[in-house]
This record gives sequence, structure tokens and C-alpha cells, in this order.
Amino acid sequence: MNVLVTGATGFIGRHVVSALLKKGHAVTAVARNRKNAETFAWFKDVTFIACDIHAPVTDPALVLGLPDMVIHLVWPSLADYKSLAHIEETLPADYRFLNALLLAGVKQIVVAGTCFEYGLQCGCLEEDRPNCPVIPYAIAKDSLRRFLEARQQSRPFCLQWARIFYPYGDGQKSNSLLAQLNAAIDRGEKVFHMSGGEQLRDYLPVEDVAAHLVRLAETPSFDGILNICSGKPVSVRRLVEEHLVKRNSSIHLNLGHYPYPEHEPMAFWGSTEKLRALENTTDRVSS
Repeated sequence: MNVLVTGATGFIGRHVVSALLKKGHAVTAVARNRKNAETFAWFKDVTFIACDIHAPVTDPALVLGLPDMVIHLVWPSLADYKSLAHIEETLPADYRFLNALLLAGVKQIVVAGTCFEYGLQCGCLEEDRPNCPVIPYAIAKDSLRRFLEARQQSRPFCLQWARIFYPYGDGQKSNSLLAQLNAAIDRGEKVFHMSGGEQLRDYLPVEDVAAHLVRLAETPSFDGILNICSGKPVSVRRLVEEHLVKRNSSIHLNLGHYPYPEHEPMAFWGSTEKLRALENTTDRVSS
């Protein structure tokens, strides 16, 4: 299968490309910076295209070709979830890009959504509950999904919306919690400032996120929303403390230094019922 991956050098994208290659798929990797892409071990094994997919183009298919399917991961301005650029700029540009590929003949698209689409709802979150996004980033993502679902009515295609929770691991952005903790440890700091740490979140190693996305892409019979999560609530404090053990660090945690984020509920995690059903289906097919 020839798979086009946008955001190929991003936090999740770099791992998705590796996972696809291990499964024997042909990969067209798309990112803006070629020099950055050349630093990855997989670079020589993919067709790489340096391209800003959000720049106005007459026909993206002429630049990117016509893949069997698309795994769409790129989304700028993630350092600021509250920026109106998500709604005013990225949303229309993203839809324009994906719609052009659909008009060119692409039949299957995996799109990275976000757990923030659920808004301030607490507890175990199932895919079929109503969304209540409260920040521009989540509003834009939820709107893109609705736009694409409306597009399906006039031009049928397989839309696989991967609602990703909290990935962590190699390549994480420098402003993320564990990346900041690692930086503080490496600098030899004695204290690490953080929130109270009692909020419950759903964390998943980025390699597992990539594996789930590839499995989803390999299952064209699935159409709809899928939580990409562990299904296991873990406190932020526990995540940090376990990471300190791995790093053999005695840095002091200054709990309560920062307030809890207003755009997140205190306790939420994803339901894995659909994810496990998908895994069971693909396991039976491959056995």
C-alpha cells in the first residue's frame, strides 16, 4: 500500500513512518524542511516531498501524487491551543488540502483528532458521546471532522478520525511536561515546578500511538471515530514520579506552583472498547 504521511517529521509522524516501513508499506513522507527529514534513519527508504500543504496550491495531487491512502498528522501552532489561527487559518487550509485529494481520487483518509474535542467532560469518554470543545484548537479539529463527514455525503470515502489522547516519548516538543522535566534534570536543577499533579490523564507511548494509527490505516472497513488511548487513568504526579525513577533523579517536585489548566477537566480518559474490537478484528484476519 502506498501511504502519504503529512507531518512526517513531527512528534507522531516520525514514528508512523517507521511503523509503516516495518509493515512493508511504501511511504511518501511530506514535511516542510528537507534538511530536518534527512536526519531520520528512514529518509532513504521513503519518497520525501518538501511541501507546505497549507499553502494555496491549484492541485495538491500534482505535487504529491495519488496515494492509496493518507495519514494526515500535520497541524501548526500547537504551542498555543487558544490561538484563533486554528479556526481562521488552519481549518480552512486543512479542509482545502484534504478536499483536493478527495477530488483527485483518494478513497481513505486517517486524520489526527484530539481528546480536547470532548471539552470539559469528565470520566471515561466514549467516541459516540456529544462533543463540547472549548478552545480554538479543539473547535477547529471538531469542525474539520464535521466538514469531512458532510463531504462524505456527496463523495463517499473512508474517513477514519483518530482521536489521540496524551502521547509521550522521543521527539516530544520542548514545552511538553516530560520534555521540560528532562531538560531540568539535564541542567542539574534542584527543583522542578509543576501543578498539583492530581489531575488524571490518559497517557500512551508515542510508539503505541503510531502502531494504532497504522493498524487503523490497514483496516479500511472501519469508518468513524476511534480513541487512540490506553484507557487507564494516571495522575500527572505519578507519571512524573515514575519518570524520575527511570532517570534516577532526586530533583524536588514543587507541587502546586502552577494552577490547573482551565481548558481541561480534572479527570478524564478514553474508552478503548472500539480500539480493542478493531485489534481483535485485524488479529483474526492476519491469523
